[in-house]
Amino acid sequence: MHLYKTTQGIVLRRANAFQFLDSDWDQLISNDGLCRFLSGQITNGCDRAKQAVENHLMAPIGSQEIWACGVTYYNSQMARREESEAAGGGDFYSRVYHAERPEIFFKSTANRAAGHGQNVRIRSDSTWDVPEPELTLVVSPTGKILGYTIGNDMSSRSIEGENPLYLPQAKTYEQSAGIGPGIFVIDEPISPNTEIRLEIFRNESPVFVGKTHIASITRKLDDLVSWLYRELQFPVGAYVMTGTGIVPTSEFTLQPGDRIEIEIDGIGKLTQSVVRR
Repeated sequence: MHLYKTTQGIVLRRANAFQFLDSDWDQLISNDGLCRFLSGQITNGCDRAKQAVENHLMAPIGSQEIWACGVTYYNSQMARREESEAAGGGDFYSRVYHAERPEIFFKSTANRAAGHGQNVRIRSDSTWDVPEPELTLVVSPTGKILGYTIGNDMSSRSIEGENPLYLPQAKTYEQSAGIGPGIFVIDEPISPNTEIRLEIFRNESPVFVGKTHIASITRKLDDLVSWLYRELQFPVGAYVMTGTGIVPTSEFTLQPGDRIEIEIDGIGKLTQSVVRR
């Protein structure tokens, strides 16, 4: 099942049937029995609900915070070492990759997030920028993984590479978090064979293509949630980006007007355009 947030209301999709839900988003994400609850909601479907998903999508988030994890794939570790080596920080990433404690950082408030069809942004003071396509966990207040969405962790590699302490500036700014198109709700762990694909287009031509599998994540998804919830409470739940295994080469940087397409099996495709202020 898939849950979408639109300007017309919340929409539930199961197979090819779409239906509006008379519900509050935060209450849904706070329900540990969300999958069971949604299973009993579909009737005959509604054409207007389908059109709302096709034409009026919003970022699938209410009042939740978005957090992110780093260096959870081998490719990410190597890329971070490369970008920070000149500043003497390359060893930091190798150490956290092998450490018991994961890297977790605050990414975005809900109002700063960009949904499907909306723009993500590169910083005006950055010279090297990339998208980071990430499986994103939708987690209840008790720490239960309710479902999954697609995350785009926009990042300034030039700023983080200058000094690892600049990570909050490299990662957290207006329109730096893309999520969508909706939430894939299942009552079991997502398959490790799930594939993540990234395509970046410039003037309608592909300039970067990459893919990875969730099985390449070195951390258990429940473990990432456990570390985040260890000393924090989330009254309406949280979204957790789980890191990226797709890293463009050091010669590549995003440009205004680029189109980013991230697709994850079972979840859908998140399409966003790049702007710079």
